[in-house]
Amino acid sequence: MKAKWLVVGLLVLSLATLEGCGAGKSSLARPEGSEAFQKGIDAYIYAYPLVLMDVTRRYGQKGSRTSNNQFFHGRSFEDASSRAVVAPNNDTLYSSAWLDLSTEPIIMHVPDFGSRYYLVPLMDAWTNVFASPGTRTTGNRACDFAIVGPNWKSAVPAGMTVIRSPSNMVWIAARVYSTRTPDDVVAVRALQDRMTLMPLSFYGRHYTPPPVRPDPALKMGVLPPQQVANMDAGAFFKYFADLLKTNPPAAADAPMIANLASVGIVPGRDFNFENLNPNVRNALIESVSAAQNRIRGPRVGSIVVNGWTINLKTGSYGTDYMFRAQVALNGLGANIAADSIYPATAVDSNGNPLTGAHRYVVRFPPGGTPPANAFWSLTLYNYRRFFADNPLNRYAIHSVDNLAYNADGWLDLYIQVDSPGPSKETNWLPAPQENFTLTMRIYWPKPEALSGTWKPPFVHRVN
Repeated sequence: MKAKWLVVGLLVLSLATLEGCGAGKSSLARPEGSEAFQKGIDAYIYAYPLVLMDVTRRYGQKGSRTSNNQFFHGRSFEDASSRAVVAPNNDTLYSSAWLDLSTEPIIMHVPDFGSRYYLVPLMDAWTNVFASPGTRTTGNRACDFAIVGPNWKSAVPAGMTVIRSPSNMVWIAARVYSTRTPDDVVAVRALQDRMTLMPLSFYGRHYTPPPVRPDPALKMGVLPPQQVANMDAGAFFKYFADLLKTNPPAAADAPMIANLASVGIVPGRDFNFENLNPNVRNALIESVSAAQNRIRGPRVGSIVVNGWTINLKTGSYGTDYMFRAQVALNGLGANIAADSIYPATAVDSNGNPLTGAHRYVVRFPPGGTPPANAFWSLTLYNYRRFFADNPLNRYAIHSVDNLAYNADGWLDLYIQVDSPGPSKETNWLPAPQENFTLTMRIYWPKPEALSGTWKPPFVHRVN
């Protein structure tokens, strides 16, 4: 059960909505079309990822009973009985940590991973991935990283790789590849135990994280997106203004900061909702539900290729605030495309929903499997985005599996309820009776995957 707190932000959010918000109704006329109303919408969309990140931090730390600057390790893979994590990963084990860089740098040590693939993306408070130590970028040798905040001016010990964060809040969501066999899971756990975090002032000495102080005001059982959705305008924008004091906006956000100031939100200053002009206050109240509708509205930033939805722009958003907010809601913690991409589909080649009532095949031509420098997989989820129970306890097909290729070099993957027969069972991804979805994971994608030259094949119905 502990694994549920590890990835509470990683795709566990993909089923959440912004319904049931606590914005409330104003007694004044609805200010649709007013300048303050539109600026309120823009401010909410801009602020949403920062607020959701902090609520997710508090929620995850309370559930896992971990403090800042402390790793929490996922020790096992989810199975079909688990309801802790939406769209669980069947390829890697996670290690998560929230850093506080406001007083001093945090030193992160990673051990020698040998030939094993690993990735340690670092996300700032605004959900941008600002560094990705790991096999792709820094190699697999043991290394010490000094993660420093935006205001740190002093030196760090020689020999460390310095990583500067744009914000004082940082989320680490490390992934370590495993073959999922019992022996290999034990080997990954040993590597996790050798990943450490400590404040710079403790470097070279024994460090014990401070005792956990659970947040009594935070409700457990109500996922972070819903907790944010339940905030009224005063609570939301005050929360946002408080976070701005330690997590400064980017220089490119200057036009947005000017808009914020016009509705009473100034970085570094307290925000008093009740002291606002009544018309501005009313506009902010009404803007909350309008902004929430836009965030959960039609997706931006994605492309559809052969029925698969692909996003190549996650993890680094610039001033595309709507895209950033939508990714935060639907998959907080998304990697940059250079580290991984996730083509996903819920339809066959005719655009019909995938369902266990039919049989399907995904056919890769010779040399046409997902182009990955690390590995790829194809995972099946039921309509609720959990693993589907099946007689093989097989939830994904992996590139490292002993797959059977045809004599002509094609690779056929069979997706259906019943076995396709003994000779094809190694390539069988068991499906449930109800509707389901498919997600590819392509880790360390090759250039042809990032450029769009490679295209995932259609899912063909065969009966």
